Amino acid sequence: MFEIYNVAIVPLIIGIVQLLKRYGFPVKYSPLAAIVLGLAFGIFFITPNVKEGIIIGLMLGLSASGLYSGGKNLMYNNHKDSK
Repeated sequence: MFEIYNVAIVPLIIGIVQLLKRYGFPVKYSPLAAIVLGLAFGIFFITPNVKEGIIIGLMLGLSASGLYSGGKNLMYNNHKDSK
């Protein structure tokens, strides 16, 4: 079952995707990697129920990719506004 402390998996997914990119993984596929990692965590770590794991995994992966892109856009806009 999904517990609130499982939300800590989102920063873990972000960190793993960053490591993948550092070692040559194409940047344009990083949201896909986040979703796949979220699905893997949801199915294999959080719950053995596949349907529930897919839903939770999608939530984790999409949250991780959205959090990363939102932070990236925020940093980009701050640099753009300061000029």
